[in-house]
Amino acid sequence: MFATVHSAIVVGVEGTGITVEVDITSGIPQISVVGLPDSAVRESVERVRSAIRNSGFRFPLERITINLAPAALRKQGSGLDLAIATGLLQASAQLQHDFEHTLLVGELALDGHVRPINGMLALLQYAKQAGCSKVIIPQDNAAEAGLISDLHIYPIAHLNQLQQLNFQASAQFRSLSAPAPADKEELDLADIVGQQEAKRALLIAAAGRHNIIVCGPPGVGKTMLMRRLPTLLPQLAEAEALEVMKIYSVAGKLQAASSQLQKNPPFRAPHHSISYAGLIGGGGIPQPGEITLAHHGVLFLDELPEFSRQVLELLRQPLEERTVTISRARNHITFPASFMLAASYNPCPCGYYGFETEHNSCGCSQLMIQRYRSKLSGPLLDRIDIQLDMARPLTLAGEPNDMQYGTEKLKAKVLQAISVQQERYREQRYRYNSELPASALSRYAAIPKEAAQLLEHAFTKLGLSMRGYERIIKIARTIADLELSEHIQLEHVAEAVQYRKLDMAFAP
Repeated sequence: MFATVHSAIVVGVEGTGITVEVDITSGIPQISVVGLPDSAVRESVERVRSAIRNSGFRFPLERITINLAPAALRKQGSGLDLAIATGLLQASAQLQHDFEHTLLVGELALDGHVRPINGMLALLQYAKQAGCSKVIIPQDNAAEAGLISDLHIYPIAHLNQLQQLNFQASAQFRSLSAPAPADKEELDLADIVGQQEAKRALLIAAAGRHNIIVCGPPGVGKTMLMRRLPTLLPQLAEAEALEVMKIYSVAGKLQAASSQLQKNPPFRAPHHSISYAGLIGGGGIPQPGEITLAHHGVLFLDELPEFSRQVLELLRQPLEERTVTISRARNHITFPASFMLAASYNPCPCGYYGFETEHNSCGCSQLMIQRYRSKLSGPLLDRIDIQLDMARPLTLAGEPNDMQYGTEKLKAKVLQAISVQQERYREQRYRYNSELPASALSRYAAIPKEAAQLLEHAFTKLGLSMRGYERIIKIARTIADLELSEHIQLEHVAEAVQYRKLDMAFAP
């Protein structure tokens, strides 16, 4: 007696098909699971045995061979339980349904209940791509099913429901294209007193998706500023929102009752004690790290020098390639990591070096300052487009045009600049100025002769790298877009140079 059932597992953040083959022959009762299963899959035999018996079915007391294909792929997790149990019931003639174009995923409890699993969105997307018209999933994962259209979904809470399953009436889910309601209390840049230069820099960063780092003494509003960055960003497109929710589903961070696309860009702010695996991803079964959870959003690293240098250096590849690859002995897994990096730090351990007042003075030695700053390597800082200093405001009364730098007005400018970029790059694989490859600068970001001379002088005087040189041009392109200027002008380049403060600080 033989049966074949289709299932899937998550590899990275994508679903991968698994064919479960069950063969029952006469002989001494024993069960063999082949096809490179991990410990969780091998243990599924005991869960499946108890679940079948406690669901009113008969567990076959014969020689059983379970093959998980393809054999070369390591099978991980407990999501194959339901498919294995279904294969056993079919092979022993206890289920008469045709499961030929059906995908089954779910974990089984010993009493037969079907438990939810992580990564359901990725598995449903795979089912749609693979042409599986019917999908049987745990009841507790049903909320995610509405995010994928054109599938017949059959949520079940217990294994014995397979016997009464009516394939003529699948569960109906309402469309989930509408965005989730916004938070009642939204942060506003108008809450920050003064700091118009910093708000201008944040505007440019949001408009062109440029990485940004801010240096300043304690209490000037660095963290307040960065936490308001997501409020300037447009809502995610439906495909982007679905990709983000798929990542959170794989990571087990998607709300179980989530019933709407979360279109607000993600904002992640990990603590400085985070490990390298927590930041870039990893583990026995590789899971997404913070940089992947920030995909299509913002990764904010507060007090940057407090992070381990080893951890910070791991950001270099993702900042360039917008992906991160986790290497294991048997395979390599690539996670998406297209995020904006926002960072802040104090100039020294006490926080007041270069920003002394009559009330606060720096007591750090040069050795302490050097050791503190040594965690920020040149190659990492070179990848951060906008580098800014923030000083204390001279008065708490604010400035006359503070409201011009409120979130509502600045966001309108950001949306306008992004619209210009979308139109310019409509036939390209990139969408924002920060993503422009070097080969495209002459076409989309040509600079006039006088601006080229200024940039040449800055290149020599500041000791810019070629990467820094190119990033100044990209910033200038974004400034021009904000000003609705078709061509980059001298003043745009001059302003862009001012946002390379760390290059100025370490200039020879």
